[in-house]
Amino acid sequence: MAVSERLTQLLGVGLIALAIVTNESWLDRHILPSFYLMRTWYVALESAVRLSMFLAGATLIVFARPRLGRASQRHPGSVVRVVGAAVLAIVAGALVLRWAHPSSEWLLSGVEPRRQPDARLGWTFVPNRASQRTVAGRTITYAFDSLGARVRSIDEPVDPDRPTMIFIGESVMFGEGLLWEETIPARVGAAAGAQTANLAVHGYASDQAYLRLEQEWPRFRQPIAVVSLFMTALLGRNLDENRPHLGPGLVWMAPIDRGRLVSLAELIVPFRRTSTVERGIAVTQEVLRATVALARARGATPVIVVPQLNREDDGERTLRRRILDEGGVPYVFVELDEGWRLPGELHPNARAADAIASAVTSRLRGQ
Repeated sequence: MAVSERLTQLLGVGLIALAIVTNESWLDRHILPSFYLMRTWYVALESAVRLSMFLAGATLIVFARPRLGRASQRHPGSVVRVVGAAVLAIVAGALVLRWAHPSSEWLLSGVEPRRQPDARLGWTFVPNRASQRTVAGRTITYAFDSLGARVRSIDEPVDPDRPTMIFIGESVMFGEGLLWEETIPARVGAAAGAQTANLAVHGYASDQAYLRLEQEWPRFRQPIAVVSLFMTALLGRNLDENRPHLGPGLVWMAPIDRGRLVSLAELIVPFRRTSTVERGIAVTQEVLRATVALARARGATPVIVVPQLNREDDGERTLRRRILDEGGVPYVFVELDEGWRLPGELHPNARAADAIASAVTSRLRGQ
């Protein structure tokens, strides 16, 4: 049997074996919940991919293997040229991706609100700036004060000397696609009659949100509450190392650049090793506990709000309980109905933000 035949056969057997192994149980262990895809969609995609891998493997073994064997015997140089061309294509693709997207995907220069690089946090919003963006058919104004906190207007900056409720997180807490008064921090502040500081930043993982709180914390003279947002659908972001991140023991670690081609492959197939998931769970627990401790150290009330943006499945429930309940993290769980999204968007609409804000307000009043 020619070398090309053996390689083709091995590839076919590998695809069939992979199709058998990657069942739903494997999926639950190695593919984390996603903010972008519901689990039912993942399961449907997984079934389609498994079937495709099985059929591709069988096709390689039954049909492609003998034909490649005969072709390599007649034209041995052609096999070398094909393999060489494939290798060169991969190298060229990697170079093009690095040239076209040299920085983090969260630093896209043409997307509002604008972000700027930050050595410790990865990126922050450009301060002292206002801009507009059309989201779901509405014109939304994004305004930032000198701290980079989202405010109603540049003329109404956060006053660090006043009693302040501080909000940290990512685009959901920030209020992507929402008017200022519709955002979670603005609603809670209005209900409590207190000033709020919205320090949330698009794309932040839990550790980046904590680092931003830690960085800005000394500025506030009278912090009265710290509200942080966590979702199991964003746990995968906590495992990413292509940004500044915290390791075990909350040790700051520089970003690891694995190359754009690898990043693209990980985006398409978000496989996580069991050890990686376990480490992510442990570090997330540390970060959330540290957030609570930081607030309590100065007499502020901590609130960890956990919105569930789709019906919680068994995998998400297991992760929530492992991270929060077993980690001893106090939290407020808010399960939303199917109408929570902005039209044509992934982010919560005003009604969903109001439900989350109401849950936060109730917890603050209770404490």
